[in-house]
Amino acid sequence: MMRLSALPSFLVGLRVGIAPLLVWDALDHSTTAWFLTGYMIAVLSDIFDGIIARGLGVSTVQLRQADSWADMTLYFCVALSTWLVYPAVITDFAIPLGVAIAAQLALFATSLVKFGQLPSFHTFTAKAWGITLLIATIGLFGFGYAPTLWLAIAFCVLNSVEEIVMTLVLPEWQHDVLSLVHALKLRDIAKG
Repeated sequence: MMRLSALPSFLVGLRVGIAPLLVWDALDHSTTAWFLTGYMIAVLSDIFDGIIARGLGVSTVQLRQADSWADMTLYFCVALSTWLVYPAVITDFAIPLGVAIAAQLALFATSLVKFGQLPSFHTFTAKAWGITLLIATIGLFGFGYAPTLWLAIAFCVLNSVEEIVMTLVLPEWQHDVLSLVHALKLRDIAKG
């Protein structure tokens, strides 16, 4: 029987397990109802893993980093599924998607250069980005509607810029810093 304290780790692992199944469902260049069901389960696991971990007092650096890796895995698999099922969408949005990817890579590079590890802030803008990705994914895979992807791309860039500035502001690597305002307060506290 699983201990309650292991539930957040299970939810992170569930997301990692679901991600490649989304690609598997898309391999024939179409998706079944399972795709959106699996995706929704993965999104719910993302919402609740952190809430439960904080509530149980088991929110560790390792768990929060694993959560970030699970998010990257899930969204990489959604992007790959999009390429398989809706390649024209990837082509039509090539430039804005390239900007979003460049913004994320710039964030990763900034954090790796400054702290030697990837960011794990879990900011409010990241949560907003997640919501817009949810809307865009449901719009595309549920209704064949792509324009909501613009919103997800905009929030990706906004989140990346905020987290780059946070990385530059913070004197040491931190996880679960909710916004630039919070980062500035942490910097001021560190200065004494």
